[in-house]
Amino acid sequence: MNDTRQFHLLAGLATGHDARSDDAIYQALWEAIVEHRLSPGARLPEDALAGAFGVSRTMIRRVLQRLALEQLVTLRTHRGAQITSPTPAEARDVFRARRLLEGALLTEVVAHVTPEDLQALTRIADQERHAPRDQAIRLSARFHTHLMAMAGNASLSEALSQLISRTSLIIAVYGRGRAGCPCEHPALIPLLERRDLDALQTWMHQHLTGIEASLDFTASGDALPDFEHLFGHHREQNAS
Repeated sequence: MNDTRQFHLLAGLATGHDARSDDAIYQALWEAIVEHRLSPGARLPEDALAGAFGVSRTMIRRVLQRLALEQLVTLRTHRGAQITSPTPAEARDVFRARRLLEGALLTEVVAHVTPEDLQALTRIADQERHAPRDQAIRLSARFHTHLMAMAGNASLSEALSQLISRTSLIIAVYGRGRAGCPCEHPALIPLLERRDLDALQTWMHQHLTGIEASLDFTASGDALPDFEHLFGHHREQNAS
């Protein structure tokens, strides 16, 4: 299957007028990368993406630059964009940074938590528990992003959001089965409700350390998947 047809199938993730917005294209690509439906090292040609989504190469370039800021895409001079292939050393650095930042931010999270926050986290954790692995990875990222946003520190939340996105890619690459996605989040909610900071910080450190330990850093990336199988139903929905 050529690049143009592959990305026309991917474009089915963003339907109707939404397909022409930066955010919709970004979300479609982000989910395909994080859920490992686009493999590390896969090329992302601007012209193929522009044709698939029916937009200009300028818009595609903006989306790719946004993904590159989160280090999900690598931009190479004269070689175009490709999905980042994180090394084991980079993966360990990401988990080390998350343990430091998330553990520190929990102090502010505890100070600002509301009943509405607890309800939102409970909903996400319930969805994650019943989701297939690829969707569970995305929901896990949403849980941590929402949790850290509760601290009210926009700068740190943005930095952590990028680290969390990178973690999702790392789990997709190096996780096997349910590895890297143990769905432990429901256990955090009663600790948060009691505002038990010591228990929360211990839980977070053990949680992130456990995810890192579950990964197989000897694994290699998979071949590019069958886009017809993955995204063909989205094209059929658009045509109907």
